[in-house]
Amino acid sequence: MHEPYEPYEPYEPWNAHRPARGNRRPVVIAVGALLALLLAAVAVDRFATARVESRTAEAFQEGMRTPSAPEVHVRGFPVLTQLASGTLRHVDITAHDLPASDTTGPFPVSELALRLKELRRSDDDTEALARSAEATALLSYPDVSDALGLEISRGSRPGQVHATVPLPTGDHATVTTTVSVLPGNRIAFRDFQVTGGVLPELGRAALTTVFERPIQLRNIPQGLRLRSITTTDAGLSARPSGESVTFRADDTSRINSRYSGA
Repeated sequence: MHEPYEPYEPYEPWNAHRPARGNRRPVVIAVGALLALLLAAVAVDRFATARVESRTAEAFQEGMRTPSAPEVHVRGFPVLTQLASGTLRHVDITAHDLPASDTTGPFPVSELALRLKELRRSDDDTEALARSAEATALLSYPDVSDALGLEISRGSRPGQVHATVPLPTGDHATVTTTVSVLPGNRIAFRDFQVTGGVLPELGRAALTTVFERPIQLRNIPQGLRLRSITTTDAGLSARPSGESVTFRADDTSRINSRYSGA
């Protein structure tokens, strides 16, 4: 007997149920267009960031009279919305070789690193104001030596420096003193002791006069207050900070155009 006839299923290729390739083209095009828009927006924002960083560096260089433009980094994305609001949320500035402003006692700052929050222009467009700022100012040992008239180097303990005192005999004595902070952005030298050689009494009296005269920092932005100071291999590391820190340019008309990105 013949077995019952069973209809067979027609053969279908393995990819018969896959969506046609042409159906994916609108999705691919839409995704590509979206990525292109995002990349264009990022590029425009990066351009605006570079522009405002450059103009901020120029204004800072003029205001602080540095020989070269500082390094400026505007943090946060997007920067365009920050510019539109008139306030940059976070700005980092690193400047080198700030000249002394005190003609009676030259004392430049080798490096000043600033961390600014909420930087904006003043209402009359003559200043740039930061809601708060933290800074590190490096005072090199050669500059400290020039200010005191003695050869200054790092001491053996934190916060201590050595001073080399030449003697009429051709020898020298070594003196150790401790650095500390006084009100009014001043650096004091306290409790000096002779740690090498023999220092005549006349020399002790002269050193007492030298160390009793604090060094004042004048060439830092208005509103910064010196909080602490310590010693490093390169020099004295001062830590100022403050609220409502003010930056002024020599040509106040330029601070408006440069900060605004015009």
